[in-house]
Amino acid sequence: MDTKILLQVAGSYFALSLLSFVAYAIDKSAARKGEWRISENNLHLLDFLGGWPGGWLAQKFLRHKSSKPAFQRIYWVTVVLHCCLLYTSDAADDSLRV
Repeated sequence: MDTKILLQVAGSYFALSLLSFVAYAIDKSAARKGEWRISENNLHLLDFLGGWPGGWLAQKFLRHKSSKPAFQRIYWVTVVLHCCLLYTSDAADDSLRV
């Protein structure tokens, strides 16, 4: 993979992970205050789009959504789907090279 593309991918993962971590933190704060919450679907979407490392860190360090089995199941499905999509897109890219 070209270094420029690799840096763009790494930067995208960092930005999405940071966004996901912040979303989890905002949701946890809102939950404590009884305020409007970020929907679980939106948290899962951020994780699926590539923010799953930040989502995982938020679950561990903020202890948010880590004890909800239904959320955890969907979270890990989104991680696996994201990784499969990334792998298949990379494999398709490799097959197009001559």
